[in-house]
Amino acid sequence: MRLLPLALATFAVGTDNFVIAGLLPAMAEDLGVTVPAAGQLVTVFALTFAVSAPVLGAATSGMNRRTALLLALAVFVAGNAATALGTSYGMVMAARIVTAAGAGIITSAASSTAVAVVPPERRGGALAFVMGGLSASTALGLPLGTLIGGVDWRLTLWAVAGAGIVAAVGIAVGLPKVSLPAAGFRARLAPMKQPWVLGVLVVTMTVFAGSYLLYPYVGVAAEGLTGGSATALTVLLLAWGLGTLTGTVIAGPLTDRHRPERVLAASLLAAALVLAVSPVMLAGLTSAVVWAALWGLCVGIPVIPQQHRLVAHAPAASPILLGLNSAAVYIGIALGGGLGGLAQTWITPARLGLPAAAITALAFALTLATTRRPVTGATSASASASASASPPDLAHRTETT
Repeated sequence: MRLLPLALATFAVGTDNFVIAGLLPAMAEDLGVTVPAAGQLVTVFALTFAVSAPVLGAATSGMNRRTALLLALAVFVAGNAATALGTSYGMVMAARIVTAAGAGIITSAASSTAVAVVPPERRGGALAFVMGGLSASTALGLPLGTLIGGVDWRLTLWAVAGAGIVAAVGIAVGLPKVSLPAAGFRARLAPMKQPWVLGVLVVTMTVFAGSYLLYPYVGVAAEGLTGGSATALTVLLLAWGLGTLTGTVIAGPLTDRHRPERVLAASLLAAALVLAVSPVMLAGLTSAVVWAALWGLCVGIPVIPQQHRLVAHAPAASPILLGLNSAAVYIGIALGGGLGGLAQTWITPARLGLPAAAITALAFALTLATTRRPVTGATSASASASASASPPDLAHRTETT
């Protein structure tokens, strides 16, 4: 039961990030801006998240995890309330920045707390349960939020804020104080000095840039077949979310059985092909639902092999490396959202899958370029260097209160 409010917190963060895609047309109309301009709300959120996660993570690393989570959730809830109350594009943009600052702390703090409150032999299961909140947000939170937003997009933001409040109450009541070793900002960025690590992070960034060039605009891209129906769009997004959840579930066993580079390369090649045929598949609702499920499946796989590559490279520095990988995810989301808005000046939204396929193909090529691992001796030396730059092992102190 201790882990349930942590999973709810990551579910709220995931829903808040993903659901905006289904709300863009309504938000654009209400705020008096174009859909590409409204899409920059996704870009700014992702960019703020990417920057704030390591900065604010370092600033709050000395706090016990319960306090850090409650502070982050308070900012997150306030940001969503301000978004729901915003009456102008500028106000909503500022509110999304505030929301992202809180969200940037929640995911990493929830993960480290999950590790700290269970015995060592249950840590993997605890992380899977808590981070499952993010996967569940794509399968459930996204379509439900879009359906609610069909009545009024502001109601969705209020619902997300409510989920954050429930998570905060659960954390305040059910979690003990957990203290972890503090990690400075410089220590968090030290692994980026290693060329191979930097290359892997670039792969992560490019993967999500390709996906999010289209994803925030999928509602307007499919408008010709949904006819503006919130229900039809919800079905499409539900297919994408279930596909993503399935991809996340199967990625672990696949990575255990095969080299992570092979799993990653296969998923990216498949994603590029699926995106390339999107103009054809978006011609009818049935084919679009099948396409969305296949695309979601491809999107759900890459994070797991990427995390596996980084952890295997330097296990002692895994908290730092995984944090940087999360930042790379959101930098990619920000780049993709910006490129998607720019691309609509020269192609129709329904054809955004073509440049998205090109960028995904680039991610495939970069994966091949970073597949060659260093020799054993170099790997050991690199791991030692990373370990020296990382905080102490996850020794922690839990106080029951």
